Amino acid sequence: MLKLSTILVVLTAFLINAQNNLDFEFDYAQFSYDSTSNFVEFYYSLNQASLKLVDQDSVPKIEGLLKIFILNPITGDTLVNNQWLLRHEIKDTTDMVNQSLVGTLGFILPAGKLTCEITGMDIHDNEHSRKIVENIEVIPFAKTNISISDIQLASNIIQDSPNTKSIFYKNTFEVLPIPNLVFSKSQPVLFFYTELYNLQSQNAKSSNLKLNELIYNSRGKIIKEKSKNIARNTNSRVEVGTFVLSNYPTDTYTIALALIDSAGSQGITTSKKFYLYNPDVQPTDTFDVATTSSISSMFGAMSEEEIDDLYAKSKYIASSAEIDKFEKLGNLEGKRTFMDQFWKMRDDNPSTPENEFFKEYLQRINYVDQKFGAMGRIGWKTDRGRVYLIYGEPSEVERYPNQLESKPYEIWRYNNIEGGVYFVFADLTGFSNYQLMHSTKRGELSDENWENRITVN
Repeated sequence: MLKLSTILVVLTAFLINAQNNLDFEFDYAQFSYDSTSNFVEFYYSLNQASLKLVDQDSVPKIEGLLKIFILNPITGDTLVNNQWLLRHEIKDTTDMVNQSLVGTLGFILPAGKLTCEITGMDIHDNEHSRKIVENIEVIPFAKTNISISDIQLASNIIQDSPNTKSIFYKNTFEVLPIPNLVFSKSQPVLFFYTELYNLQSQNAKSSNLKLNELIYNSRGKIIKEKSKNIARNTNSRVEVGTFVLSNYPTDTYTIALALIDSAGSQGITTSKKFYLYNPDVQPTDTFDVATTSSISSMFGAMSEEEIDDLYAKSKYIASSAEIDKFEKLGNLEGKRTFMDQFWKMRDDNPSTPENEFFKEYLQRINYVDQKFGAMGRIGWKTDRGRVYLIYGEPSEVERYPNQLESKPYEIWRYNNIEGGVYFVFADLTGFSNYQLMHSTKRGELSDENWENRITVN
């Protein structure tokens, strides 16, 4: 977590635009392309005042150079290695300090962990440059379940823009990026753009999905939240929105979006960190636990061992991005904040003081631990325990404990999933350790010959 004093120093330096450093920033967002690749947009800004002003044919100009190098370090493949000239004529030098060269470039990048080097340079002073190295993991968006793209933050979004030739135009919107992710008194409104995918997935059970929009401060406290229903009449759609930040103090904040399928007990989240410089509003240095939910208080009192245990039990319903994020956390405070946000994103009714989904999930854990433990394995780690945690109580259960021609087995039917699915569990060892043999649920183990595997010779 960044200290407030550190943020103030960084933002003050940004606003002063010190001439000794090239004021170059970049950001990126990933969007769906196909099953093996994502479309990755890069957003960059070069402050005009940090570039050398030159006269060419009596016309004052500034000229910068943008270089992008993208490598797959595992395969050694160079995916992008190019440079672009950024040139701008200056009509009024008094406005240079308040203006930046802002642009965007997009690439189709394959799945994998990629290393990106983005360099901004003054073309008239090669030593006046800044190189940013970013490790980007490209994980293609799911094609069978509901999913949500990265969040692009913007300084403005123009709906139904007539400027269709703009480099910032996409899906009828003109989205003006803010690569430094800094908002301030002069830029008090945060605009965001995201894309929702696979809304008509058969795995989603709610007639309408819910999109929760939240902003947290650096201490994990929710300062803004909204929610809206998302109709499923199209398979994908664009979502844009705004948050007014003028009443909040200087701090590091996070915007988080959660797409919730309450009937299917599933959800997907995405988040983005940004910075607010607002010296006119006095910061609150104390964290008032009384203003947070009882769940937040509970996580705040947990030891690292307890947090890790709860995460392991929650992992079944986590997205791959969330799993990757948690497993990279190296401190207790980060893990507590993660779990707090993880369950708040799955609260399909934030207006109530109780997170009903979290409460129900804890009840499921307690139930499976009591019912399905076997051979020294705790219930939530068994196949039946996992299925129960993810999908809940089955519509009906057929038990065959004493068949002469087969090992004991059970068939769990879920009538409200994908038009009706079932799971077959069998006790192959005779010690009540029922293993998953077969399921008709998409993405689960499928073995049409399961009956042969449990037959007693």
